[in-house]
Amino acid sequence: MSAPLRPRPAAPRRAAATTGRALPDAPAAVFPRTLTVGVIGAGRVGAVLGAALAAAGHRVVAVTGGSGASRARTALLLPAVPRRSVTVVARAATDLLLIAVPDDALAGVVTALADSGVLRPGQVVAHTSGAHGLDVLAPATAVGARPLALHPAMTFTGTPDDLGRLAGISFGVTAPAGLRPLAARLVADLGGVPEWIGEADRPLYHAALAHGANHLVTLVNEAADRLRDAGVAQPEKVLAPLLRAALENALRLGDDALTGPVSRGDAGTVERHLAHLAAIAPESVAPYLALARRTADRAISAGRLRPADAASLLGVLADSQREVAA
Repeated sequence: MSAPLRPRPAAPRRAAATTGRALPDAPAAVFPRTLTVGVIGAGRVGAVLGAALAAAGHRVVAVTGGSGASRARTALLLPAVPRRSVTVVARAATDLLLIAVPDDALAGVVTALADSGVLRPGQVVAHTSGAHGLDVLAPATAVGARPLALHPAMTFTGTPDDLGRLAGISFGVTAPAGLRPLAARLVADLGGVPEWIGEADRPLYHAALAHGANHLVTLVNEAADRLRDAGVAQPEKVLAPLLRAALENALRLGDDALTGPVSRGDAGTVERHLAHLAAIAPESVAPYLALARRTADRAISAGRLRPADAASLLGVLADSQREVAA
């Protein structure tokens, strides 16, 4: 049985760099079952995805990463893969070049690769940024590469434990129609499920994930710090069952999971919270106020809190907000 054909080189074409206009789509390409892959960026995401692609049977032939942490991750997760320069990795990745660098560095890396002449027509250039879509890959597309945005909706530690966490997670994918079959196959190989995100919706998609996951870490640590201030020696033991139940209920019930003084309109309790926070941890007052006000708005909209019962609470929040701003 003959091997599947590699994609034919496509003529270079111009692409919209910043307008968000739909790019002219290339015909669907047939790729070999085993892809030759290079990874630029052996950070927590790049090293883990590279290891997952290797475990799925793809040939990860080279990776970049010069820091001590990157070298350690490569040795742990990709021990047989050589570390090479960016240009060498790009040349070696004949099928798929995976770029896993910080959001603000991505455009510069793509532009440098395109200007250096190491990208080739038909080569898939994918990035793992949640904030960016295909526009940031326009320099690569202009020299004939095929663009793909492939973002895992997961937090990473850069250890082998992450490989098990990939099972069943969503990947925010933005791809030209001709690359959708390959994108779906790659996500399946990584153990995930594709969530197709429009180019214009990438910033909102990423804001939602950052708001939920990153701010959750801040919120949990704020709560732990305030428990320590209250004399609790092991706040994680107090918080763990409560927060797990709250998260599960929120995911299952939405706003119907709301409990506590704000959802009941207990203005006196909230006022005492704010007074003690101002005395012990004034840096926590502003975030408490912002979240309490948003919680009140959602409770009212969901019918959990009647506007008449919310009046005193909203007054307390407004007065405290004016004090913070003064």
